[in-house]
Amino acid sequence: MTQLSPSSQPHTASIPSPQPGNKSGSPLSSFEFWPGWAFYTPVVIYWILLGIRYGDFSTPTAANPRIETGGLCGESKSGILDMAGSVASRWIAPYTTLITGTNDTQRALEALAEKGLSVPVVVKPDVGCNGTGVKLARTEAELTAALAAFPRRIKLVLQRLIPYKNEAGLFYIRHPDSPRGEISSLTYKDIPMLTGNGHSTVLDLLKQDPRTSLLLHIYTPRLKARLNDVLPAGETLDLVFAGNHCKGAIFHNGAADITPALVDRLDEIMQDIPDFHFGRVDVKFESVEALRQGEKFEIIEINGVGSEATHIWDSSTTLREAYAAQFHHYRETFRIGAKKKKEGWKSSGLWHGVRLWRQQKRLLASYPMND
Repeated sequence: MTQLSPSSQPHTASIPSPQPGNKSGSPLSSFEFWPGWAFYTPVVIYWILLGIRYGDFSTPTAANPRIETGGLCGESKSGILDMAGSVASRWIAPYTTLITGTNDTQRALEALAEKGLSVPVVVKPDVGCNGTGVKLARTEAELTAALAAFPRRIKLVLQRLIPYKNEAGLFYIRHPDSPRGEISSLTYKDIPMLTGNGHSTVLDLLKQDPRTSLLLHIYTPRLKARLNDVLPAGETLDLVFAGNHCKGAIFHNGAADITPALVDRLDEIMQDIPDFHFGRVDVKFESVEALRQGEKFEIIEINGVGSEATHIWDSSTTLREAYAAQFHHYRETFRIGAKKKKEGWKSSGLWHGVRLWRQQKRLLASYPMND
């Protein structure tokens, strides 16, 4: 198992203070919000070198060969969940799908009822990434608004709102010639919130906090209707709903909470998804103690080779540690993909992947702002 830096317990009551490993004392790491091209250029170069070594730049797409591009881009979220067998499906939060068109609300309610579901639900695009377009619909009116915000003929996933508050990302790796998988990364995802004092506006509170003051460009567009509101003393306001780093969630390394019981449970689940070998499983869970025992959690979604070990966005992670984790995981996906190709599976091909990436990029641009 990859050795990672110490974990911290997830926080749900307020924006956490800087972690002990962050020697600068800054609420952000030195690279946490670099432009994507700046952080990922070395990763792309490493990918190219591995592609040359293996003679196929798309080798990783064979790591999960039953999924479009192995989950690198353009894959269907519901399609992955639909592959789950009887064991795995018990751990996945119930969901249904809908293609936007006409009379969406009525059709959505009927589709939910068929699965024994009702509002509140989470509405998210079936093809997407980084939480783009994810909406929380607590009522039928909010469901109507959420569905109307998407373009027509877009496939959506409507998933029961999981009652657990805590969220984590578990990175799972299993080589085809290994009977047992491993959890290479565990990341806790905190939803930051503001606490009112009875006289400061939401914008004032954002500017007063050492972390949110540096990320106003992330929070203010989503909260523009409430920026001048004064929160009563003690009242709280969640800044985001989607647990994604680039959307404003706060990530903490939870490697110390990876236990044999949790590995056994996740391995049992993932081996019930045919030919799945590499990716991140996003879950909500009741408590750290229960998660360590492999109990009382539900799967939100399962991501393939396009996912990353998100503990790198813990503010205490150094740039060297982040790249070490990135290189380790991409090296593993090339190794797994090569083994699956020897079994007779095929990679998706470079240009097919590029075409799907472009299609996904256009879709993402058409989605509404996430909650």
